[in-house]
Amino acid sequence: MRIKKIAIIEKRHLSILWENSGQTKIKLANLRRNCPCAICDAEREERGSKYIPLYTAEQLTIVNIQTIGHYAIGVQWKDGHNTGIYEFEHLRKLNERDK
Repeated sequence: MRIKKIAIIEKRHLSILWENSGQTKIKLANLRRNCPCAICDAEREERGSKYIPLYTAEQLTIVNIQTIGHYAIGVQWKDGHNTGIYEFEHLRKLNERDK
């Protein structure tokens, strides 16, 4: 599984075109809400499953995306948060939840 192209669509969605012609489209709010870093994971655990975060424009603006090997991407958000490593399988599952 390899990425062919990554794009931000209308400042609201992350679009990933895979080499196998498949496409993943994820709302930025869903991507941020499901950040896999230890800090975000601990916050989700502390607040519980019923907590729905409200994000500022800075928290939902991506300033950089980098591929990490052949298995993940790293996302740097405008508010400085950049510790989440989103594995490709995780991204595909988020796409399924957005449908």
